[in-house]
Amino acid sequence: MNRAEQKERTRQTLVATSRRLFASRGYAAVGLAEIVRESGVTKGALYHHFEGGKTALFRAVLEEVQQEVAARVVAAAEAAGDPWERLKAGCAAFVEASAGPEAQRVMLIDGPAVLGWAEWRAIDEATSASHLAEALAELVDGGVIPPQPVAPLTRLLSGAMNEAALWLAQSAGPADLPDTLAALSTLLEGLRRQEALSS
Repeated sequence: MNRAEQKERTRQTLVATSRRLFASRGYAAVGLAEIVRESGVTKGALYHHFEGGKTALFRAVLEEVQQEVAARVVAAAEAAGDPWERLKAGCAAFVEASAGPEAQRVMLIDGPAVLGWAEWRAIDEATSASHLAEALAELVDGGVIPPQPVAPLTRLLSGAMNEAALWLAQSAGPADLPDTLAALSTLLEGLRRQEALSS
C-alpha cells in the first residue's frame, strides 16, 4: 500500500469510527481520546486529517450521512415514472431514510447543534434539499402544481419531512411510518389538487 492509500485508509477509519460513536451516543458524549483509541491512530494523525478536530470530523460524518440519504432519494425518484411520481417517491424515501436512528441522531439532532443552523442548512442544501428544489421547479414549470416561488415551498416541505423523521425516530408504533407516508402523500396531493380546482 502506498502513502496516499494509507492516508485515505486512515481517514476512512477515523470517519467510520466516529460515525459509529456519534450515532450511538451523540456528539457531546464522545471524546477525541476515545475516537483516537478506537481508530487505532495517534491524536497527531487525527489532526493531520481533520485540523478542526472533533468538529471537523463530525462535519465529515454528517456529509457522508447526508450524501447516503440523498443517494437513496435519487434512486427512489429515478425508479418512478413521471415527474410527479418521482417527487412522491423521493419524498417518501427521504422520510424513511431520515427516520433511522443513525441519520436522525447525526443529521437532525446533532447536525444543527454542532455546526450551527447556517452551516447545517448549507450541507442540507447541497444534498437532499437541492434535489427537492429541482423536482418542485420541474413540476411548476410543467404546470403540474400552481405557479409559485420554489424556494419557500422547498423549505416548507423539507421542514415538514425533517420534523416527521424526528418524530418517527422517537415513536414506537408499528403503524407510525405507514401513517406518516400516507399523510405525506396527502399533503403532496394537495399541491396538485389546488391547481386543478383553480383551472
